[in-house]
Amino acid sequence: MKTSLYKFAALAGITMLTVMTAEAAETTPPQLPVPAAAQLCTSCHGAQGQGIDIIGPRLAGLSADYISNQLALFHAGKRQNPTMLAMAATVQGDNIAVVAQYFSQQPVADIPLQFRGDKVGISDPFETLAFQGDWSRTIPACVSCHGPSAVGGGQFPRLAGQQASYLKTQLLAWQEGSRTGDADNMMGNIALKLTAAEIDGLSQFFANIK
Repeated sequence: MKTSLYKFAALAGITMLTVMTAEAAETTPPQLPVPAAAQLCTSCHGAQGQGIDIIGPRLAGLSADYISNQLALFHAGKRQNPTMLAMAATVQGDNIAVVAQYFSQQPVADIPLQFRGDKVGISDPFETLAFQGDWSRTIPACVSCHGPSAVGGGQFPRLAGQQASYLKTQLLAWQEGSRTGDADNMMGNIALKLTAAEIDGLSQFFANIK
């Protein structure tokens, strides 16, 4: 199909740049309009949920189920953040699904998927924790729940490409008990076993998966 298009372009005197631009326009998905219920969210998370460093984390790439559940946890006080407690209170009822669906459908970069077990010998201690865990401390590999290359899925958030500052803040919140709500306090138990250096290193490691 592309070859025929290029031949036609050559015969018609159309430049290759014009053809390539037209192709890109055809393959690039149109940007979804921001629903009214999500307008306030964009001030911290960006119009397409790409996040604004320090201000608001990336929502693009998170599942609708995960986003909906996090809003419910803020409503119930199981997640503590003064700004988000106030913002989450403005999203109620059917608007929860509207906001969750909108941000879950925003584009994220495709990345090569690395699965647990793909590498046997890993020298980086943070990559080791991410893909192999540390069973001497009963710490499972992060990708066991967060998926290959930590792209997430279902109730497990995408860590790949998330802001390092946000990831660190959340791991500390799990440690301190100011963030709760997951099944059997799994993340709280894991976070308590991590050192400060490991929290810093894992946060940077996942943020750099792009």
